[in-house]
Amino acid sequence: MKTNFKSLSILIVIFSLLLLAFHGKQESNPKTLYLIGDSTVRNGGEGNLQRGWGNFLQEFFDSTKLTVSNQAMAGRSTRTFIKEGRWEKVLSTLQAGDYVIMQFGHNEGSVPDTTRAGYRGVLRGMGDETKELSWPDGTKETVHTYGWYLEKFIQDTKVKGATPIVASMIPRNKFQDGEVERANQDFGKWAREAARRHGVPFIDLNSIVADQYDEWGPDVVKGLFEKDHTHTNEAGARINAWSVTEGIRALENTDLKDYLKKDKPTLFLIGDSTVKNGQGDGAGGLWGWGDFIAPFFDLDRIKVQNHALGGTSSRTFQAYGLWEKVLDKMEPGDYLIMQFGHNDSSPLADTLRARGTIKSAGLEAEIIYNPITKKQETVYSYGQYLRQMILAAKAKGVTPIVCSLIPRNNWVEGKVTRADSDYGLWAKQVALDTYTAFIDLNQLVANYYDSLGESYVKDHFFNDKDHTHTIQEGAELNAEIVARAIADLEEIELKEYLKK
Repeated sequence: MKTNFKSLSILIVIFSLLLLAFHGKQESNPKTLYLIGDSTVRNGGEGNLQRGWGNFLQEFFDSTKLTVSNQAMAGRSTRTFIKEGRWEKVLSTLQAGDYVIMQFGHNEGSVPDTTRAGYRGVLRGMGDETKELSWPDGTKETVHTYGWYLEKFIQDTKVKGATPIVASMIPRNKFQDGEVERANQDFGKWAREAARRHGVPFIDLNSIVADQYDEWGPDVVKGLFEKDHTHTNEAGARINAWSVTEGIRALENTDLKDYLKKDKPTLFLIGDSTVKNGQGDGAGGLWGWGDFIAPFFDLDRIKVQNHALGGTSSRTFQAYGLWEKVLDKMEPGDYLIMQFGHNDSSPLADTLRARGTIKSAGLEAEIIYNPITKKQETVYSYGQYLRQMILAAKAKGVTPIVCSLIPRNNWVEGKVTRADSDYGLWAKQVALDTYTAFIDLNQLVANYYDSLGESYVKDHFFNDKDHTHTIQEGAELNAEIVARAIADLEEIELKEYLKK
């Protein structure tokens, strides 16, 4: 029989593509975070205003990557969760790579026996003690310690290739001497020990929430509970869900935190009045380009904050404490655009503002007497002040971008005067020295001004009294040029947040 190699080749290609498609589909399936516990994890229903923190946990996770399956059940203890087959149900769908957060303790306190009250009680502690029960129908049951049941959850989860995470139970609304009663001598302590024995992540939810309750006090905390001292309302449950995520973020031995939603990054702007004039309200008809940059971004995905201040130089922006305030606000993943230079050419030690910097991109420094502060001060170069902010931003996981200063409305022989031999050049040198993204805003704007001509620029972008500060049309133009320059930056993710 002759082999049809062409047909065989086609079949092999089709089969390979199907395998790739299947494999890709498998990888795209989100992982599952299972929650097991009692009513403080899952609560609600018709006419019931009580809620558990697990009711709202999905809101904190990226649902395209991880799905929260809340299998907790009101009234259950570690013992009855297993006895009623609820744990077996979780195990039947639990897969390798999934996660299980377990939080029990509120319903374990009764003495285990065959009465209604003792139906869900367990033996206290972490030991191997047992108690044999004989139910009226002849069924035999061996009751174990609280720790034993937790260890079973942990071990069963590990066998499935999933990650177990133990959480201590949330505190009740019970205050004594101004402090919430904690479970750090019983169920919280044993939960921690179970996690330690098996080397699995532990969230001390009892302490995290109790610390917050202590700070707020009983009058505030009582507003977070519904009808009793154990069950939270929606507000209380949402707060506790947030506390769970804070505990997850602090864990070092699991990657579950990688599936949490990332807060929107922030683009911070710092600079002088050409970035933000006055209060950013157009006083005197003058505007900075930073007041018009936000509309170029998808503000559902990124925030824009303009912290520039008129009259500042790279030196005084730091000396006045403005930089420190911005630095405190910044978080990993944020972005920073800085544009200074217009005020750096001032004297180093004049009695008016003392805002000048040494004219260089180097490491020069000079000790001067500052007549304003009446103290000695070490003044650095323009470049060194930029470096200080760049390195501090990078140390916080922030991406800095240096802009050269926008050109003034000064013309020589039909060309705008550029700063390519001083502040524009020095800004570029510092960016290169520190491997920082650079936007040559001075050159970009000057080129555009030249293309429009001196008369047009003076009539449309500036007023008759000021050659430095733009009116609204000029500020809008400069903002657009900045946005276009951001789009052209290589290896800087900020451009991904621009509107398409």
